[in-house]
Amino acid sequence: MSYKSPIEDFKYNLAMLNYDEIIAGIDKFKDYDSDTLMSVVSEIGRLNELEVVDSNKIGDREGLKYLPDGPEGPEVHTPESFKKIYEVVKDSGYVGATMPTQYGGGGAPFTTAILAGEVGIASNMAFYMGPGLSHGAMKTILKKATEELKDKYLPNMTSGEWMGTMCLTEPQCGTDLGLIKSTAKPVDDHYELNGQKIWISFGEHDLTENIIHLVLARTPDAPAGIKGISLFLVPKRLDDNSRNPIFCGGLEHKLGINSSPTCVMNLDNAKGWLVGEENKGMEAMFLMMNDARLKVGLQAIAMSEISYQNALEFAKERKQMRSVVKEKQDPDSKADSIIVHPDVRRMLMNVKSTTEAMRALCIYTAMKIDLAEDHPDEQVRQDADDFAALMTPIIKAYCTEKGFMNCSESLQVLGGSGFTQEYPLEQYLRDVRITMIYEGTNGIQALDLVGRKLTMHKGRMLQNFQKEVQSFLNENKDNTEIETFIKPLENALKEVTTSTMWLMQNGMQDPENALSSATDYLNLMALSSMTYMWARMAKFSVGKNEPIHKNKIKTGTYFVEKIMPELIMYSKKVQAGKSSMMDMEVAEF
Repeated sequence: MSYKSPIEDFKYNLAMLNYDEIIAGIDKFKDYDSDTLMSVVSEIGRLNELEVVDSNKIGDREGLKYLPDGPEGPEVHTPESFKKIYEVVKDSGYVGATMPTQYGGGGAPFTTAILAGEVGIASNMAFYMGPGLSHGAMKTILKKATEELKDKYLPNMTSGEWMGTMCLTEPQCGTDLGLIKSTAKPVDDHYELNGQKIWISFGEHDLTENIIHLVLARTPDAPAGIKGISLFLVPKRLDDNSRNPIFCGGLEHKLGINSSPTCVMNLDNAKGWLVGEENKGMEAMFLMMNDARLKVGLQAIAMSEISYQNALEFAKERKQMRSVVKEKQDPDSKADSIIVHPDVRRMLMNVKSTTEAMRALCIYTAMKIDLAEDHPDEQVRQDADDFAALMTPIIKAYCTEKGFMNCSESLQVLGGSGFTQEYPLEQYLRDVRITMIYEGTNGIQALDLVGRKLTMHKGRMLQNFQKEVQSFLNENKDNTEIETFIKPLENALKEVTTSTMWLMQNGMQDPENALSSATDYLNLMALSSMTYMWARMAKFSVGKNEPIHKNKIKTGTYFVEKIMPELIMYSKKVQAGKSSMMDMEVAEF
């Protein structure tokens, strides 16, 4: 298995997106210029390449062990290699890199977590689900919990001594959390929680002595539905180190991420403490959910990258048939490397051009989150928050679907070899498939975009995005050096405007018109956003002689010629409406 952290591409994106200029406006990050950030990320990348990558295949084959009769209750044992690599990751400072220094964190911007997260996930996606979810749990506690709870739990979570989870789903409710039945009864200074949660990643394991669960439940007098849900902090171990009665009732047997423990969790009068206000649990939980959704998109980008690297290596080494161009034929061989063949190039360029655009968009969104949380100017915070909110469902849904397709296309480059366990592509494909499902299915992300984000604040989020893109177009309309990129971006913006108007007019008359077109609209927005990223990369790289800049121009040109035209198809599908989808009666299926 081959993997090299894409450090040079990270550096390129930080420069292209004006990271240093943007971060300079946030006083708390004055010590985190791009050089400092990249020194941190480069070291984390080096550690993952040396210590973590090899554990991925081993963990997939070895899997997990569930011991129902442990001395204190059911236990879950992770692959043996995980204990060692968790200590390496913990000692690197990765877990608490973005947490405030008062809790022992590094005080780094969120952008750090995205760059470091990509190299970690690519090295071992299943393993990094644990630290990744812990980030979100810490952020939620930091924003919503009492000072007492923060002081009590955040230092050990920040150091990685303890890990955090997110406990939402129950057997009768996944997407519809208003159906939650778990209860929380007030007793003295705490609550007693009862119920069952399912599909809880790292709900039980042997990597840390304590696990801090964030659990959604209902108090006795809570109103029905989503408005009656509260959030509680439920530790695995209490202050006296005794076991709190929240136990793993079993493990799911899955298609992929086989070394990530996906647990059924049973609460039997487990002690918990309220996080935030009663009946406002969803507000608190969405802090964690939005963090998770962006990082799920990042998972797919990371898996797309490592799949591409392995496919590229194979394509350069594997010799089959002759190039149709005589000058490209290897005179010292009876066959040529398959990378000379146009269809292999097509697959590699599909993966390369989309992965680089998705990465740029994800990093740009992370920078917006840093602005939204910490910039001193209220208007800057609002505009940045709008951008991040608009892009979160797009990154979660489009990047995961495209990431899966990129892993599949990379496997295809290997032909029959890719279908075997001799190469890692089949595992990447199995592992990345879950990203389209968890943390809100991709269909739900599309509904969030069309049903909420487009209409919030009188359409302000989309309008601001359109203004930003139009401003870029106005600034560069006479720049003939990047004309190849400007015209496609103009067309993309036009299609977004036309499809949005159609949705607003027809969706208000019949909501099914909007919902039936939601996924196509999300894909249209994603490709438009990626076209914008490629136009910005082209402007940054044009006229520069370094190899990375020439490479970007060539890769971006492929994108606008071969990938971007798909958005015209999506625009037409949006405006086709619901009839061909919804007219058939259920009995006719």
